[in-house]
Amino acid sequence: MQTGQHRIFRVIWWSSNVLLATAFVAMLYSCAREYSVRRYLDGFSDAIVPNALPAEQKVEAILNWMRAEPSRAIAENPDALGKRDPEMTLTYRQLLNVCGTATNAFLNLARSSDLRVRRLLLLTPDRRTKHVVAEVLIEERWIIVDPTYRVIMKDARGHYLTRSELRNPAVFSEAAGAIPNYPQEYTYDQFAHVRLARLPLEGLHLRRLLDTVYPGWDESVDWSLLLERESFFYLVLSAAATLLFLLLRVLLAWYADSRLRIPRFRLRQHAVRAGAAFFSAPEIKE
Repeated sequence: MQTGQHRIFRVIWWSSNVLLATAFVAMLYSCAREYSVRRYLDGFSDAIVPNALPAEQKVEAILNWMRAEPSRAIAENPDALGKRDPEMTLTYRQLLNVCGTATNAFLNLARSSDLRVRRLLLLTPDRRTKHVVAEVLIEERWIIVDPTYRVIMKDARGHYLTRSELRNPAVFSEAAGAIPNYPQEYTYDQFAHVRLARLPLEGLHLRRLLDTVYPGWDESVDWSLLLERESFFYLVLSAAATLLFLLLRVLLAWYADSRLRIPRFRLRQHAVRAGAAFFSAPEIKE
């Protein structure tokens, strides 16, 4: 019985080690990928957004670049493009004409230009997404930018508008009326930064739980980077998996030493011995 128990434990032990190693390698790869993406975005934003510009002019510089339609590539099969890959969203015209990917492209460039930004989902009464826009923090106000239409939402006096101001039907009608072909149904009656309803069982009622436990959770944390950039999402996921399997390995090691009292592979001791053997001077026998 004890031998069988030990055999099961060894299977679990080595499986956890393999999973830990896999997660760690995935984390290293994700780090390299995220670093590459950030370097790409930094170079891209430096080419179109001068660092010395004030925040509102940086926003306009990004929107001006997005308006330059003739310079875009056209994909034969846009459905095959990575919609959360910044290199794709900044390259292909089809993705820059869809609200979700156009907003992702804007957010990536704005963040690389040292702007504080976040994604905002406009919802229907049944909490389905009808449009996606961006919020940019300028002079302590989160103003609305619509990358799909390449505009900053403003009133007739040129005053930049926030989402709370756009909830006023008269203000929204005035702002939308100044934009050619702007749909009047893109109102700000209901909105969210994270739409948990996409999860099974209506998000397992997570929004109600989170609103109760931590009111304002969706605004206190910038979820946009995690949601719009695939490389960062996998980096966070692999880091969490590495931490989880590391804790599991520590727990299994304690169980093997304290309860089962069976020998196990001790990585730290082997590493110390290998290091000592490598760096110590060889003993010369006469």
